[in-house]
Amino acid sequence: MAPKKSSRRRNVQPKMKSSPENCYFCKGKLTPDYKDFDTLSKFVTDRARILGKTRTGVCSKHQRRLSVAIKRARFLGLIPYTPGINN
Repeated sequence: MAPKKSSRRRNVQPKMKSSPENCYFCKGKLTPDYKDFDTLSKFVTDRARILGKTRTGVCSKHQRRLSVAIKRARFLGLIPYTPGINN
């Protein structure tokens, strides 16, 4: 016997695509660079976590490069891995 199909329909919403015009790096024709830690700090939360592309508006290509650049800057000590202790 074939399995029964459920009569319920899943509520699936289409994925939202961010246009390349909204990307910070596409607009300025820039590429994320680990040496430019001032720019990279815009894409990191106060808890030192990398923000997603839906929150920042960066396209997929630059989001991948941005995460690699942030990780390299962390390794070199330009950006902290964790937030500092406030005394």
